Amino acid sequence: MENTYFISNYCHVKNNAISLNGSLVYENEAVDLNTFLKSAYQNFQTDYPKFFKMDGLSKLAFMASEVLLKSIEMPEEGSNIAIVLSNRASSLDTDRKYQESISDSSNFYPSPAVFVYTLPNICIGEISIRHKLYSENSFFIFDQFNADYLYEYGASLIDSKKADSVLCGWVDVDKDKYEAFMYLVTKNGSTVHTKEEITRLYQYQ
Repeated sequence: MENTYFISNYCHVKNNAISLNGSLVYENEAVDLNTFLKSAYQNFQTDYPKFFKMDGLSKLAFMASEVLLKSIEMPEEGSNIAIVLSNRASSLDTDRKYQESISDSSNFYPSPAVFVYTLPNICIGEISIRHKLYSENSFFIFDQFNADYLYEYGASLIDSKKADSVLCGWVDVDKDKYEAFMYLVTKNGSTVHTKEEITRLYQYQ
C-alpha cells in the first residue's frame, strides 16, 4: 500500500513572471533572463551576494527555490529536505559559453568561473548552501517534464526515511528559453501528491 503525501507549495518562473501557489507574486517585462532574475532578486530583498556569480540555470533555480522556501517555516539550521530537479538542456547554455572561451586559439581564455557551472547539478549545490540542506539530491535529464519519475522518486525518498520532504521540479535554460517549476512534497497538507496533480500544477501557468 502506497503512503499518501502532499504538495504543500509550488512555484513557477516563466515569461518574466513568478507565481507562488498559482498567484502572481512578481512580474517584470525585462529584456532577457539575467536582467529579469536580477530584478526579482532585488524585489524579494534577497541577501546572497554569490547570486551574481551564478550562471543562468543556477540563478533561475535559486530564485524559484527562494520564493518557494520562504513561504514555509524553515529552521535556522536547515531541515531534512531532499532536492530532485530535472531539465532537458542540462547545462548546455553555460557549456556554449565555456566552449567559446576555449575555441579561439588566438584568444584562449578558459574561465574557471564559467567552467564550475558546466554541470547542471551545481544549481542544487547553490540551493543547499543557501538553505543549509544536507539531505539527498539528484538531477535528471529528460526530453520533457516527467511527472511520473519525479512522483516515484520523490515519494521513495520519504518512504525510505532519507528525507522528511522533497523539493522537486523542472529548471531549464536554453538561450532565450527558460522555465522553472518547483513543488514541495510533504507528509501533511491538503493537496494530495499524485502524478496527475503534479502534471496539472505544471501546466497551470
